[in-house]
Amino acid sequence: MNSTKALLSQQLLAFPLKFRAPVKGSRKIHIYGQYSQEPIKTFSRFKVPAYCGTYRDDGKLLVSGSEDGVVRLFDIDGKGILRQLSGHTKAVHVADFTSDKYRILSGSDDYTTRLWDIANSSQLLSYSEHTDYVRCGTTSKLNPDLFVTGSYDHTIKIFDARTDSSVMTMDHGQPVESVLLFPSGGLLVSAGGRYVKVWDMLKGGQELVSLRNHHKTVTTLCLSSSGHRLLSGSLDRHVKVYSTTTYKVVHSFDYAASILSLALAPEDKVIVVGMTNGVLSIRHKKQAEDKLGAASMKRRRPAYRFFVKGKDYMPKQDDLLVSKPVKIHLKKYDRQLKSFEVSEALNTVLQPHIRVKSPEVTVAVMQELNRRGTLKSALAGRDEKNLTMLLSFLIRHIVDPRFAPVLVNVADMILDIYILVVGQSAVIDKQFVKLQELIEKEIDYQEELVELLGMMDTLFATMTAKKEAAAPERKPSRPVDGQELSVTMETA
Repeated sequence: MNSTKALLSQQLLAFPLKFRAPVKGSRKIHIYGQYSQEPIKTFSRFKVPAYCGTYRDDGKLLVSGSEDGVVRLFDIDGKGILRQLSGHTKAVHVADFTSDKYRILSGSDDYTTRLWDIANSSQLLSYSEHTDYVRCGTTSKLNPDLFVTGSYDHTIKIFDARTDSSVMTMDHGQPVESVLLFPSGGLLVSAGGRYVKVWDMLKGGQELVSLRNHHKTVTTLCLSSSGHRLLSGSLDRHVKVYSTTTYKVVHSFDYAASILSLALAPEDKVIVVGMTNGVLSIRHKKQAEDKLGAASMKRRRPAYRFFVKGKDYMPKQDDLLVSKPVKIHLKKYDRQLKSFEVSEALNTVLQPHIRVKSPEVTVAVMQELNRRGTLKSALAGRDEKNLTMLLSFLIRHIVDPRFAPVLVNVADMILDIYILVVGQSAVIDKQFVKLQELIEKEIDYQEELVELLGMMDTLFATMTAKKEAAAPERKPSRPVDGQELSVTMETA
């Protein structure tokens, strides 16, 4: 059954739902658009069937297992394979990222569970406690060292990467097909056989609820974004929706074939189901009707899906692509510079959201004003509040090597303009003194660096002279007058 298991995953941080096609024995990974429902990207670097495609939380990387036991890591924006992690001897059906985003969990038919380091492409840990195929697993979103695996040996094991063995074991009673951790980490859900069981992690793995609402094996589990609904899919062609407060069935979906995997889009607007007949079913949530009647049916603005319509369409080979010129919108300070409003432009880039998050923009505008010869005019005529803001920016960034050439010139102009008002504001005077101390301290550092550089040059020159003196002298075949003197001079 798991050799044909549908491979679904969703990108959590981006709005469009992305998933892999549930094709039996597929050697490709397809990423589909939410509305176009056509492949927008394909990874085809597989010679054997691929399994368990999973996105990282930031949506930039994708990891998958395969029939040959190799774990492969892909860049969503690239084409090649970033990492190939070899170590398993049989098919890998479990692959997931830890919450710190730097490690990968994998589970295989060789009964082992392994933890990999992405940066070094090396194996960190290996556990061999299961006695049958490891076909499901998940990682904790709160603790990067905690992960769960389920096996056909009927057991669910909780592992901590800081220990050499499992820290908790639960017996499901049937081969475990899927496991799911609640976001809080306090509850664990397992599926296997006809049962869906809920376990209390805080009470040492005590069984809370055992649900038997399916007529055949339950193959997959999914949790809604709010955590209020639990979904289970089964070979009986039904998806059951449970309330997580009462664990009673509140809704049910019927499908044409046995269900192998399912996923929900962010905000639960789309449900995606993969079936044994190779079909990928995508159902969109219906919009709630207006209860106020026809009187309230006014003209509405276009929905978001109207503006993104066709954005993820990939042109085919015979299509003629006509690009539409994109209108460039200038920033506020660019428009002010274009209108020669120099003081307003400087005031704009001194706003907190620019000078704190993007100081390079503020310095670039100052440099442009200096190039135009209007920097002194823009700096003049400022009140105590604006001058304090300007001096604070200088104190914070004047020693930055990227900004020092421009800001030193700005500080010189400020001293020339406001030297006559020194002593009228205690706040301004304190900032001038702090700026002076900062510059003097930086000058001392520069002098020490120059001295150190001179000492290093002398040391290197001495080492070079010793090497040349130690080298064997070779007599020239045709002595030339003054040659020996030139050699001596070069050695000195």
